[in-house]
Amino acid sequence: MNFETLSVALADGIATIELNRPDYANAMSEQMWLDIRDAFRWVDETAEARVAVISGGGTHFSSGIDLAMLAGIKNEIQDQCDGRARDKLRRRILELQDTLTSIERCRKPVLAAIHGACIGGAIDLVTCCDMRYASAGAYFSIREIDVGMTADVGTLQRMPKLVPDGIVRELAYTGRRFDAEEARQVGLVNRVYDSPEDLRRGVSEIAATIAAKSPLSIRGIKEMVVYSRDHSVADGLNYIATWNAAMLLSEDLTEVMTAAREKRPAKFKN
Repeated sequence: MNFETLSVALADGIATIELNRPDYANAMSEQMWLDIRDAFRWVDETAEARVAVISGGGTHFSSGIDLAMLAGIKNEIQDQCDGRARDKLRRRILELQDTLTSIERCRKPVLAAIHGACIGGAIDLVTCCDMRYASAGAYFSIREIDVGMTADVGTLQRMPKLVPDGIVRELAYTGRRFDAEEARQVGLVNRVYDSPEDLRRGVSEIAATIAAKSPLSIRGIKEMVVYSRDHSVADGLNYIATWNAAMLLSEDLTEVMTAAREKRPAKFKN
C-alpha cells in the first residue's frame, strides 16, 4: 500500500504502519488523517494481516494534530448562518473521531510503539490501540489545554478506561508532560524499553506471538474486550455466548486438537 504520509508494509502476518512526516515531528496533517483511516481499513480487510504495529518515523512518535490544519478549519466552516457553521464544525469533529475509531474498529489487534513525543492528538490515537509500549525517552502530554481547547477526538473518553480518573483529570487540566515510566505506572503503557531499538524488537516479538495464534479467536477477543468496556458484565456474557455459539466450532479448534495429538505447532488459515 502506498500512502503519502505513512510507510506501510506487511510480512509474516504483521502489518507495520509508520507515521512518515519526520521533518514535522509526524504532526497529523489533513492527509495523514485520511491515510490512517484508509490504512486501518486495509488492515481490517486484508486476511494476511493478523496484527498491526503503529510507530513513528524519525525522532518522535507524533507531536499531535498539525496546527496548520487546525487553523484551516475556521475557513472550512464559514457560513452566513452561524447555526450552519456550527453544524459543519460538529460534522468535522465527528469525521476526525471516526478516523481514530477506525483503529478500534479494526478486527486485528493494534500495538502502538511510542518513542519521543506523543502529544495531543497522538494520545487520542494511541488510546484507540489495543496495547501501548514505549521507549525510556518517550514523553506524553494532553496538550490541548495549552492551545485553549478541550480534547475532542477520544482521549477524554478512552483514557479514563485505562488510567485512574483523578490522574486523567490532572493530566488533562494541567497539560503537563509525563514520561514513559509514569505512563507505565498509571497504566497507559504496558511496558517501557531501554531504547527505541529495544522497543521495536520487543513489540515485534509480541506481534509475532499474536500473529501465530488463531486469527478467528484473536478477533473474538478484541470484539469482546471492546464491547465489555462499554457494557455491563451481563451484557458481555450474553454476547460471548452468542459469539461462541457461532464461532467456537471452527477449523481453528480442530487444528489445535490435531496439532496437540501430532505434537507440532498449530497452523491456522488467515
